[in-house]
Amino acid sequence: MKNKRLLLSFITFITIAMVSNVCAQDVIRIGVAWTPSVNSNDRVMQAIKLGGGEPVILEQVRPNTFEYDSITLSSKYVDEYNVLLEKYATQIKNNSWHNSNVESVMKDIDAVVFLGGGDISSTLFREPQPWHCLPDDKCNATRDLSEYLTMSYCLDNDIPVLGLCRGMQMLAVVSGASMIQDLDTYYKNLGIEYNNLHRSLRDSDGNRHYLTHDVAITNHASLLYNINLGDTIKNVPSWHHQVVGDIKGTNLIISGITKTQGVDIIEAIERKDKTFALGVQFHPEEAVKKQLLNTEDDPNFMQLNEGVNYFRTLVNYCKRMKSSKN
Repeated sequence: MKNKRLLLSFITFITIAMVSNVCAQDVIRIGVAWTPSVNSNDRVMQAIKLGGGEPVILEQVRPNTFEYDSITLSSKYVDEYNVLLEKYATQIKNNSWHNSNVESVMKDIDAVVFLGGGDISSTLFREPQPWHCLPDDKCNATRDLSEYLTMSYCLDNDIPVLGLCRGMQMLAVVSGASMIQDLDTYYKNLGIEYNNLHRSLRDSDGNRHYLTHDVAITNHASLLYNINLGDTIKNVPSWHHQVVGDIKGTNLIISGITKTQGVDIIEAIERKDKTFALGVQFHPEEAVKKQLLNTEDDPNFMQLNEGVNYFRTLVNYCKRMKSSKN
């Protein structure tokens, strides 16, 4: 009788362990790239949950040899606009993620979402440029370093990434693409009036309100097409003044554009040499926020399910990757 009870206890223990292991394998942990402001993550965290993933705010990634004042990069590494000095940017580009803490930060993370935000230090571009400073923006070299190292690690190790606005630009920068640093300046040089069609001016309280426009999907074999299952994405929330310029010589493809004043503007890029590496210049997470919280932005934002589908597709790709390894 005693032996039977011991056998039943052992079987129960093994069953629980097996079930727990299966459950652990089913959980897809989606990292949210570190930013100095945790509050900027709330809508993305909600979108990841709605997409079936478990959101995890990643720790800050740092080069091992750089000095920090608490979480902030020491001032000796930056110029007056907080742009990373070129000699240090060259070190980062040459070493990529090596000699940093990124491996420990990424432990047990299945994918990473990179958020929107301010301009990336132009010294990190393949060909460094002077920065086009805007009155209401300033670079954040501390964040630039963390995201550049995280992105390069993910790409080198084929960890799925989804880049939103600035996140798309970081995917482009790490992949070696060029950047158009200011659309207003770009259009002036073309002799065309621009009128802030991708980024409204802040209101008197300093708040920003997203504009909307459509995106044409240019490649039916792309992740973007699989997410949307159509040739046009209607009413994407938009708020940016920089865009990806030239992708020649990179592993990127263009999967979405919008025609603004007769000029094609890149709205989505992908790395076809990776399992899932997608960047979109717009903000599907803002559609989630709009639909759930009934915020005061454009009432014509893309629908809730359309916004969530970017995150759901990311989670599903991670599940398939996990399944193929088991």
